[in-house]
Amino acid sequence: MFVIIGIVVVLGSVIGGYLLEHGNIHLLFQPVELLIIGGAALGAFFISSPSKIVGVVMKNTIKVFSAKGASKGEFLELLGVLSSIFTKMRKEGLIAIESDIENPSQSPIFSKYPSILKNHHAVTFICDNLKVIISTNVTSFELENIMELEIESHHHEALIPAHSVNKIADGLPALGIVAAVLGVVLTMAKISEPPEVLGHSIGAALVGTFLGVLLSYGFVGPIGTHLEHIANEDMVLFQVIKIALVSFVGGAAPQIAVEYARRVIPSDAKPGFTELEEAMRK
Repeated sequence: MFVIIGIVVVLGSVIGGYLLEHGNIHLLFQPVELLIIGGAALGAFFISSPSKIVGVVMKNTIKVFSAKGASKGEFLELLGVLSSIFTKMRKEGLIAIESDIENPSQSPIFSKYPSILKNHHAVTFICDNLKVIISTNVTSFELENIMELEIESHHHEALIPAHSVNKIADGLPALGIVAAVLGVVLTMAKISEPPEVLGHSIGAALVGTFLGVLLSYGFVGPIGTHLEHIANEDMVLFQVIKIALVSFVGGAAPQIAVEYARRVIPSDAKPGFTELEEAMRK
């Protein structure tokens, strides 16, 4: 929602200011300039990116309009599933959760927390590390190192769309200059025309520079920054899981391990101690 509001504000401010100074709006409408800049930017993106990166960038760019980040309810469900697993391990032994982590979609524990079950990456992260815990005598220090490596790798992968979009944004002003130069070349071919024709042609050429800068700093660059925020927010879930598992393997009781995990949740989505306690009772 805020992305759409931002787009409207950018366009309204730029075009509105231009019109207030009695500018000719028809002069800004230069579809050929957009074709040159947009087509060149898209082509450069295809040249610089392997096919799988192209697909990932296109898929993730849509998230800018739909991603909301993890809510307090989702964090409560995450803490709930961790608490249930830890309690079962403490009461029935490590092997008791083997069926749950081998087939999470059929697990009575995971089935109670649908928002977590839908998060494939989070479920895989939980289950893979629980398999390490029940199959080896891993220490809390070793487990933390393993998870840190995986989180770092996942974070690097999640930032690829943001970095790719930011590179496109960096190149747009230069491509705007390319469009402007081509416009000047066309203008020079009309050097014998009246001043009115030359002025219109030069103005159209300068629109290329204007569009390149506006697209870069008004739209594409902010989209890249938004994708970075989405990637960073996704990492919070993994950090919460890591803290809980490391604490439990280190000897903490299930309630204490979950409380350690609750402390690293961002304040705007962090459930209170009483809220967590009530959720665990339910």
